[in-house]
Amino acid sequence: MPTSLSPVGRPAAVDAVAPRAFKDLFRHHPAGVAIVTLAGPGGEPVGFTATSVISVSAEPPILAFSVTQTSSSLAALQQATTGIVHFLGEAHADLSTRFATPGIDRFAGVAWDRLPTGEPLLSDVDAWARIELLDRIPAGSSYLVLAGVTAISDHGSRAEQAPRLVYADRTYRRLS
Repeated sequence: MPTSLSPVGRPAAVDAVAPRAFKDLFRHHPAGVAIVTLAGPGGEPVGFTATSVISVSAEPPILAFSVTQTSSSLAALQQATTGIVHFLGEAHADLSTRFATPGIDRFAGVAWDRLPTGEPLLSDVDAWARIELLDRIPAGSSYLVLAGVTAISDHGSRAEQAPRLVYADRTYRRLS
């Protein structure tokens, strides 16, 4: 079995898909909602909402998410070595909206603390993973970020009882 994959090149059809049509296709695809936080270059807290978080590997535990090249958090993400991915529950829609809003202090009025290792931790979010950033891969107008998971907190049954926040068709939804 091969241990690596070769690049397959860029199919000509990729250029035939209009960006708007592609975005509309995924707009209807439900996605879990997370907030990624990390310490900025001066230690200031930086964070953004991500609906692209995926599990990549269980052994070792690796996750991935994407961030656009125009994100205000990109400079901090490029220099950071660690961060936290917060997995939001249905009660966190306002928090998600806040961390998706450009041009504001996303941490103002939000309860947060720091882990002993320095990463900003949102106090009201039960489920989170501390991550070590492994790679930032250019992918079109975005970067795909690979991160190893170094610690998790899920608060057991409390987290299991709270349905996770889902986003589809530009609205937050509850799975039933």
